[in-house]
Amino acid sequence: MGEGEKTRLVAWSNELRRVHNRLREALAVTRDAIAAGESAESATRDLLLFCHGFCAALSAHHVGEDRELFPAIAEQHPELRETLRYLQQDHSMIEHLVTGLQAAADRAAPPAELDRHLDGLAAIMESHFRYEERQLLSVLETLALDADPDVVLGPL
Repeated sequence: MGEGEKTRLVAWSNELRRVHNRLREALAVTRDAIAAGESAESATRDLLLFCHGFCAALSAHHVGEDRELFPAIAEQHPELRETLRYLQQDHSMIEHLVTGLQAAADRAAPPAELDRHLDGLAAIMESHFRYEERQLLSVLETLALDADPDVVLGPL
């Protein structure tokens, strides 16, 4: 295997870590916007942008994994199919929580309510990311998948 191909293969584990870290950062920025919105009415517009941006990024990440990454892993590592099903169930649960957060942001819910939505989403998101990294990072270091990381893991 040439050095260029080895770099491409190892990049999938690095890309997953990078996207997870960016989503964690986006969640922190969204929470900061909510905290600022408690005392400044003008922050409401910024809060909506942060919430929608974070929700869209998280959803795109999971859609890309379900459509592109997980089928490639299942094909090359059939022993991980049950793990992948579990991760897809998490994606469905997270999407339900994202929908609730978006609805609350759209109706300009009070900051305390938005914060409760984010608490629940943050807990499941972090648990999901840690489990996914424990189960898949070593597989991703050798995964042969020739695709654009922004399509597979979501643009960030």
